[in-house]
Amino acid sequence: MNTVQAIPLADVEERNNALAARYDIDEYYANALFLIRMVEQARLRAIARMVEAKPSDRILEVGCGGGHVLRLFRESSLVGVDVSPRMLEKARRNLRGCQVELLKGELRDLALPDRSFDKIVCTEVLEHVNDPSEILSGIARLLKPHGRAVITFPNDRLVKALKKVIHSSRLDRLPWLDRLSWGGDEFHVHQWRIREMRALLRRFFTIRQERFVPFRLPAIRCCFRCALPA
Repeated sequence: MNTVQAIPLADVEERNNALAARYDIDEYYANALFLIRMVEQARLRAIARMVEAKPSDRILEVGCGGGHVLRLFRESSLVGVDVSPRMLEKARRNLRGCQVELLKGELRDLALPDRSFDKIVCTEVLEHVNDPSEILSGIARLLKPHGRAVITFPNDRLVKALKKVIHSSRLDRLPWLDRLSWGGDEFHVHQWRIREMRALLRRFFTIRQERFVPFRLPAIRCCFRCALPA
C-alpha cells in the first residue's frame, strides 16, 4: 500500500466537506465525461449484483455520500453513514421514499449494535480515510455471521497513468474531455495495487468474488464480495 500526501485540512469531516463542495456528486453522476459515467454505472451494476438485496435485508453503507448506491436497494431497510453534512443533505433528497436512517459521524463513534446488518457496502471510501483498517474492522464487527460485505477501490495507479497520457498528448483540450479531472483524486490519502487490496481485505474477511470494471484489463474499479472468516 502507498500513502500519498493528504490534503492539509484539520480533520476528516473538513476534508470530506471540501470534497463535497468542490465536486457536486449529483453532477458527477449525471454530467461527468461519458467514459467516466460508463465506468461508474458499471460499478453500480457490479455492486447491485454482489449485494443481491432482499426486502428483508438490513443494509448499511459506510461513506454513503449522496445516496446513489443505497437507492439501488429501495426495497430493503437502509442505513447510511457519512462524516460530511453536505453529502448527507444530498442523500436525504436522493433517498426520499426509502426506509432509510442517515447518521453523521465516523463508524467507530456510532452506537450501531454488533452483527446487526445483513449486507454492508463500502465503495470508493477507503482511499479517503486516515485508517482503512479501522473501517474494515468496524464493518467486520457489524456484519452478521452469514452476511456479505461489498467493498470497492479505485485503481488509482491505472487512472493516473491514463490521465497522464491524455494530458501529455494535449487531448484534454478537447471540449468533450474538459471534465476529465472530475472525481476528486487529489483527496485520496491512500492508493493500492490490486494485490494490496486483496491483502488488506484478507486481514478481516474471506474474499468470495471479484469483479473488475470495465474489465479485468483495464481494471479501473475493483469490486470485492467478502464474508466473515469461517
